[in-house]
Amino acid sequence: MSDIKEISVFKTGEKNERYAKYFKGQSYLNMLSTEQVVIGNVTFEPGCRNNWHIHHGGGQILLVTAGEGWYQEWGKEAQFLKPGDVVNIPPEVKHWHGASKDSWFSHIAVEVPSENGSNEWLEEVSDEDYMKL
Repeated sequence: MSDIKEISVFKTGEKNERYAKYFKGQSYLNMLSTEQVVIGNVTFEPGCRNNWHIHHGGGQILLVTAGEGWYQEWGKEAQFLKPGDVVNIPPEVKHWHGASKDSWFSHIAVEVPSENGSNEWLEEVSDEDYMKL
């Protein structure tokens, strides 16, 4: 999996500069919808992951489309992700997601609509914890 563009049906998009401070490594973002329901195709280079974070109000749904990655909720074991996996993230759950060490990873992120919904970005996933996966 040397190039995610070859295996994902959605375009990778541009470098995710707007949210770069919340990611360790390089991610890319292609917004598929900003009306009614916010939907983005997020692509992670190998080893890239986002910080721990919480979706307040509404949760999030991840639809894995390419590569291999991880999802982890605070206090729980990390879940290995592959194409076809679906992750339902309830509101108010501290979590992170990202690529495995040696694979590109892409998922569709669906923001569950809610009034006054927001994201709270927290600390980085430590290299020590990540390297144990």
